[in-house]
Amino acid sequence: MQSALKATTRPDPAVDRDWWRGAVIYQIYPRSYQDSNDDGIGDLKGIVRRLPYIASLGVDAIWISPFFKSPMKDFGYDVSDYCDVDPMFGTLADFDALVAEAHRLGLKVMIDEVLSHTADIHPWFKESRSSRGNAKSDWYVWADAKPDGTPPNNWLSIFGGSAWQWDTSRQQYYMHNFLAEQPDLNFHNKEVQDALLDITRFWLERGVDGFRLDTINFYFHSQGLEDNPPLPPEERNDQTAPAVNPYNYQDHIYDKSRPENLGFLERFRALLDEYPAQAAVGEVGDSQRGLEVVAAYTADGKRVHMCYSFDFLAPEKISAAKVRAVLEAFGTVASDGWSCWAFSNHDVMRVASRWAANEADPTAYLKVISALLMSLRGSVCIYQGEELGLGEAELEFEDLQDPYGIRFWPEFKGRDGCRTPMVWDAAARNGGFSTAKPWLPVPGKHLSQAVNVQQGDASSLLEHYRRFLAFRRQHPALAKGDIDFVESGGDTVAFTRREGNERIVCAFNLGSKPAVVDLGQGTLQPLPGHGLSGQTGPGPVRLGGYGAWFGRID
Repeated sequence: MQSALKATTRPDPAVDRDWWRGAVIYQIYPRSYQDSNDDGIGDLKGIVRRLPYIASLGVDAIWISPFFKSPMKDFGYDVSDYCDVDPMFGTLADFDALVAEAHRLGLKVMIDEVLSHTADIHPWFKESRSSRGNAKSDWYVWADAKPDGTPPNNWLSIFGGSAWQWDTSRQQYYMHNFLAEQPDLNFHNKEVQDALLDITRFWLERGVDGFRLDTINFYFHSQGLEDNPPLPPEERNDQTAPAVNPYNYQDHIYDKSRPENLGFLERFRALLDEYPAQAAVGEVGDSQRGLEVVAAYTADGKRVHMCYSFDFLAPEKISAAKVRAVLEAFGTVASDGWSCWAFSNHDVMRVASRWAANEADPTAYLKVISALLMSLRGSVCIYQGEELGLGEAELEFEDLQDPYGIRFWPEFKGRDGCRTPMVWDAAARNGGFSTAKPWLPVPGKHLSQAVNVQQGDASSLLEHYRRFLAFRRQHPALAKGDIDFVESGGDTVAFTRREGNERIVCAFNLGSKPAVVDLGQGTLQPLPGHGLSGQTGPGPVRLGGYGAWFGRID
């Protein structure tokens, strides 16, 4: 590998370095997308096979969840070799072919970098745990026991229990924010930072267009190892961890979201800026200070390009008031930052079950909230199957693979329900995902929502996504413009998006009953092509249930 400190050629000024701003990114969970070799597990060749489908949606980029070598205790988020592909997913040559085909189809490729921790079988950790005096002894977070043998402080793991695991070789505890098999790297050690930047360069040289940075605010810990203070019950929420998890009982001011992280992120950004137009989006998991962290991490164009927090990934249902509150708070706290919004991903209950299940017309509801998502100021992530309206799979305990769900069952059933295989063909075995037994079962109720069922049906959710993404491409203000909210009541939310000479007014009705929105003075000129119900006449805009209206004010 090249040194992380070695500069490459200067960026080409003709390249659009701003492509990420307002991009729509399609997330692929590789285990569950398409199996190409009939072993029941999705792989890179399977993704290549389905790239034309993804391109047909009209998205700008794909984000691929981890495919690196791993013991798969946390399904790839425990990395044992950052610079190779796990054989279950294919080879480096398969990845190179994927990048080439994606670029041919006009898609950017972003990959998931898991920098905060490794697998416990990673060579770095094997060396680090071997003694207190080896060359990598300080590459992980080690601490002595208290005099009574208990862990050094009260820090908790998101996956349950103490964040400290006793190691008999060193007779010390090591820190793990997640599974005990995922020891945390010590970012206070500059050699660790250099090694991770070298790994980043390895993938940049292979042609990736960017990175999704897993748990970006977990990189640093306080070297003082102070106890986290308790969080008052009225301040607890379940944005980062489920309500049944005592992780929510602490104010996590010492074990994550540390100010020291800013320096590393600036080093990371400087590396990306050596390349033509590469970008990074960071995942911020902080239930108390999420927006403030996002603001700091995206400030001044010196750190990551954009972040996403859990404002719209939490169980709390979206509402017109919440949309406005979150966007306006972001505009105040992070006026020069950029966010990436999502309603679903591989870690949370699917939005079709989380929010839409009790609506009078779930499909119409999913259409209007997806249009809203793709109209907000910021970039957008769409999780595989979200465009089909797939709901959370109801799995038996015996089918669970996720250690998180196994630990907290049945109050929290884990993440397997949103990770079941993609459904391509309603009549094919396992929905066309694989001819072998899939690693997770394909729910029978998903088959009626398969791609081949919805494709070509203008009333389907899939065709709505294609139609709306095409509409969005015609109007750059919806991707990159500023946002200003218009007063509206009830279940309605309205705002303008402005970019250059283009000013678009957007109005949405998140409720099932008709509503009206007064957009003020001026002549309203509706914009066609989005496919949602709404009309103007003399006076306010009239919206049908789950309707929306887009237009210009002259």
